[in-house]
Formats: sequence, C-alpha cells, structure tokens
Amino acid sequence: MKVHILHTGKVYIDRALAYREKTLHPLPFTGWFRGKDKKIWVPVSSYLIEHPKGLVLVDTGWHEEIRLNQKKHLGRLAYSMFRGDLPEGDSIAEKLHSLGIKSEDLDFVILTHLHSDHVSGLKHVQDAKRILTSEIEWKAAHRRMGYIKSMWQGVAIETFHFTDIPHGPTHQGCDLFGDGSLYLVHTPGHSDGMVAVLVKMQKGWLVLASDVGYSERSWEEIILPGITTDKQAACRSLKWLKEFSKRDDCIRVLANHDPAITPGIID
Repeated sequence: MKVHILHTGKVYIDRALAYREKTLHPLPFTGWFRGKDKKIWVPVSSYLIEHPKGLVLVDTGWHEEIRLNQKKHLGRLAYSMFRGDLPEGDSIAEKLHSLGIKSEDLDFVILTHLHSDHVSGLKHVQDAKRILTSEIEWKAAHRRMGYIKSMWQGVAIETFHFTDIPHGPTHQGCDLFGDGSLYLVHTPGHSDGMVAVLVKMQKGWLVLASDVGYSERSWEEIILPGITTDKQAACRSLKWLKEFSKRDDCIRVLANHDPAITPGIID
C-alpha cells in the first residue's frame, strides 16, 4: 500500500473559515469587510492510494480553469469569499501525468464531499472507472447553498449508502473493498455527508480527515470549521478524530488544508 499526498493548488481564505471565531461580525468566514491580516493561504490536497485491489483517488483539487477565469468557474458569490491558485504542474491531471497515470487507470475517485475545492478538478478525471460520493452528500448538494453544481455537471457520479462499520463518530460508512483495508467513514458536521478515509497501512491506520478539521490544532483544541451544517455533529466528528489519533495503531492523520503537511509518499 502506498499513498501519495498531492497538493493540487491552494486557496486564500479568511482564517475564520478554517477556525471558527467568536466575533461581532455575523459571517466572519466569508471574509467580507475583514482585512488582509485575517486572511491565510492553505493547500488544497488530493491523495492517490495505490491499493493492491486498485488505484483510488481521493478528491480532485482545482480545475485548470481556475488559472484563466476564476470568477466564471467559482461564481460571483464564492469568488467574493475565497480565491484559488493553481501553479503550472499542480492540477490533478498534471500530477497524474507526472506519475504515468491516465484518468481511465483510476479504479475509484472518492469525493469526500462536494465543496468546490474538493470537486473543481473532477472533469480532469471523469474517465475514471467509478466516481463515488455518499448519497447523503449528493442529496445535500441539491438542496443546500454552498455548492457549485456546474463542477460535476455531465459527470457520471455514483452514490453509496452508509452501512455499519467499526469506526467513526456514527459507526456508519462504507468498506470500499469489503476486506477492512479502506473505509469511507461518515464524519458529518462540516457537510451532511462528508467522509474521512481510513487506510490500513503496513504499520497501522492512516486517516485522510478531509475537512473534519483544518489542521491538527482543530482536533486537539476542538475548533470547528467556520462553516458547519450541524455544530453538534461537527464537534462529535472532531472528538472522534482526536480519540482515533491517540490510538497506538494510528500512524498519521492528514487534514486536507493543513499548511504543515508537505507533498510526499507514505508507505
């Protein structure tokens, strides 16, 4: 088993989007009317898992269109809240090409949730054998604000049901290969149907935490993301992540937007 940590761009956000703040500002996570001293750049990560039973890509980072016309790609509302950056060579298409992998070689693309910085690059890998997101997340994306449906329009996305699994704050998820080696773990709160990914490595569990928290500080101090659909669920997900990170058989926890995480390979 081998996991590639890929930085597929970065995003410029208000720090309150990553770390919820108590402030008189009604919507600090938007960054509206807040100064540059409150803004931060954070990476946008994707992960390529070389599993004995297939290649699995987790999330897709920014689409190359972000280089050309951000306002069109994101829409005016999202563009007013955050900005993306995608250096040459950093798109998921370019990253896979550098590894000698074509999108049709991917057995699975897992979308942990459908927020823009996780699905923007989806059309670069739309020829993957299967593209999955949870049924709960799919339904939420069609009834809640905060999603940009054009990013997956025309792409064949499959949804999966949650079943009982041994891990997670709800003990619900999906055993992807049916052998306990890779779990999609329901971690609601930031979005309704978000999943973290548990990968059984040789030395123990690797956790790809998506946006349960934005960095290790998030779960160590139980600091919620600035945007949540359910504060109580988000808190439970963070507490579960903190507890799991302390296990002897947990080798590492990776948050999608943690600046302390550098690209590389875990095996």
